[in-house]
Amino acid sequence: MQESAGLPCWILHTAAPPLPSLPTLNQASYAYLASSSLTQESGGHRLALATSGGRSASEDLFFFSGFVQHPAVVAQSLLLLARVARTRFYVPPNALAAVLRAADPVVTSTPEGLRFESFSACCGVYARLDVDASALDIAHQSSGVTNVDVNPPLRHALAAMQSSEPLHLKIGTEALQLSTAQAHIVEEKVPLPARWLKGFAETQMLCAGMALRHVLQGPALQQFVQALPRTSATRSVMWATRTARSLRLASSPSPGAVCLAGPERLRVLEPLLRFATALNAYGPETDFGSQPLPSAWVLHMPGARLTLALSPEKARGFSGEGATLSLLAGGDAQQDADFLASLLHFEPRIDTADLAGRALLPEVQVAAALNVLASSGQVGFDLASASYFHRPMPLQQHLLPDQHPRLSDARQLIARAAVTPLAADRYAVQSDQQRYEVLLSDAAPKYRCTCPWFAKYQGTRGPCKHVLAVHIFLDPLQPDGAPQ
Repeated sequence: MQESAGLPCWILHTAAPPLPSLPTLNQASYAYLASSSLTQESGGHRLALATSGGRSASEDLFFFSGFVQHPAVVAQSLLLLARVARTRFYVPPNALAAVLRAADPVVTSTPEGLRFESFSACCGVYARLDVDASALDIAHQSSGVTNVDVNPPLRHALAAMQSSEPLHLKIGTEALQLSTAQAHIVEEKVPLPARWLKGFAETQMLCAGMALRHVLQGPALQQFVQALPRTSATRSVMWATRTARSLRLASSPSPGAVCLAGPERLRVLEPLLRFATALNAYGPETDFGSQPLPSAWVLHMPGARLTLALSPEKARGFSGEGATLSLLAGGDAQQDADFLASLLHFEPRIDTADLAGRALLPEVQVAAALNVLASSGQVGFDLASASYFHRPMPLQQHLLPDQHPRLSDARQLIARAAVTPLAADRYAVQSDQQRYEVLLSDAAPKYRCTCPWFAKYQGTRGPCKHVLAVHIFLDPLQPDGAPQ
């Protein structure tokens, strides 16, 4: 609301028309150019509704414009993200001849700076570049997010840059413009691969369960990365273990070790080592009997950080880990997530305690709801600040649950009344001609099932469809759950 001649005046921007219905579930497109917002200003509040235009395309469709203070760092980091997006670190035997289109970075602008995110073609490596606002000479900045293409002309321009050459970025809802002394490149928005959305969800949830295990600086940093093998067997899993001055790779886990499956995947950091000031290794808690685990590595550079998250095995993509399935199957966390989404507006760091206070919810419920928001690309997790960040991509919320086959199969089991209580915490699930038993527990592991899936993975890749069916059956907030 703005004051005009002493009278209140609402400035209403019409919403952009929705894009055509998606032909398949293989990609998802943005429905609006930006998120609506209500912000407090001196003397009142300002309501900004999603718009398809305004004063001019050049002004309203771009949410960032400015120069980069460390152009060589950003140029080489963007090349690394593009390289990750084009790389298959693991090629299935039945897909040797397949030609897959490389996906490209999701770009977010917040008051704390710029964030670029991408996944490898095999979805086993997640890469993110965070450029601090203090390392940007900003002419215009507002909050926004888009997904843009990175074609050979842009990669060539970045690779040809001189260290002292200025780099100007202009980022908007429909395009990214990059200008150097030698070139001006425009890359347009592209559809966001649906498999990336699943990867976003799994990666953020897994990273939220990691802790800082090791810090490398100086010569030890470069020696460790450059000594990594250039190739390894498909199921090669090593463990980064602390020595007196550095890290060494061990063939078996130990307390405090960080899993490094397919260690050559971390070598993609090598072109950035000349800028590096520290390398931090993050991972879940480990012991002598740990199974392969995900890990994350954060390379600190002047004005920027490059995060690499690695799946537990080269042959395993983040999009298939199943870490979010239990949350997606629960009605309570989804309802909380819908409510929390209305309270967020591009926060670069989400204060869970503050959000819980505003929402009048316990922190444990807020944490579960944030993971549900991550499952649709709305929320990410930053290891360096140990906090969630808001990345509101306006996508159809129903897409992700429909793309989890185990969750869809579990709902079909519920529809067929396949779950029968047997005793305390024991349930029978009739699946086709087979009958399986599910046991729930308060201690780890939280569940067990007699099906082949659980026997093979022992819960390391999320719950099986039978366990999910039991969770739905017991959930009073699910319309198809058991009567309470």
